[in-house]
Amino acid sequence: MMLIRAWAVVSLLALAGVAHADEMRLAVTTSFDNSGLAAVLLPRIKADLDLDIQMIVVGTGQALRLGEAGDVDAILVHSRAAEDAFVAAGHATHRREIMYNDFVLIGPGHDPAGIARAGSAAQAFGLLAQARAPFVSRGDDSGTHNKELALWQKAGVDPGAQGAWYRAAGASMGATLNTASGMNAYVMADRASWLNFGNKGDLRLLFSGDPVLFNQYAYLPVNPARHTHVKAALAAKLEGWLVSDMAAGLINAYKVNGEQLFTFNARP
Repeated sequence: MMLIRAWAVVSLLALAGVAHADEMRLAVTTSFDNSGLAAVLLPRIKADLDLDIQMIVVGTGQALRLGEAGDVDAILVHSRAAEDAFVAAGHATHRREIMYNDFVLIGPGHDPAGIARAGSAAQAFGLLAQARAPFVSRGDDSGTHNKELALWQKAGVDPGAQGAWYRAAGASMGATLNTASGMNAYVMADRASWLNFGNKGDLRLLFSGDPVLFNQYAYLPVNPARHTHVKAALAAKLEGWLVSDMAAGLINAYKVNGEQLFTFNARP
């Protein structure tokens, strides 16, 4: 009898020990992960909500495909046209803006293409094409890649037809920056990833400030009407936290070398 009672006590303790936090899957862009902000936000989310976030780190295009397939509960991405199409197709219940930064053009310190003197982003891209200066593209259907392609088009340039100076890395933001550093080549990056990048070499931030380089991040919960297994309640819980004063304070306070990487702009 004593053995049975002892076993029952151990079993109850074991059952108590298996209690764990809720968990959801969130597809995020590589630029968000490379920025280092996730390492700041996730512990606070766990503390406040008892919610574990399993991040799936991919480009925006792949994040949207994961959401369309119902393989994640929500996505956090930065490609407005693709996001609007995703919502219009019924794959997400809505789109909620959370924060923004901007894209910047990086290149060798001596700037052989002269883009630091450009008056606009389109002019900077035109100068790169004229100089046939080595340029490394994400080339991965990410939000950054899509923005880059739009800027080439605005400059009247088809980079894929320009020759060996244009290299598509097919990689994350961090890996693409590493490639550009190794080649001493030009590259477009989001400001947060650039500031948090530790292998700059001779690369410098050469051009920024054109309003067209604005980079908005948005949160899209996957539509449970399309995929009944998605954790819609947890996605809503996370959304509530992401638009809170706590999130605003952490996002706005996150800096690297004294420079702010993101600005919170979620509306209540």
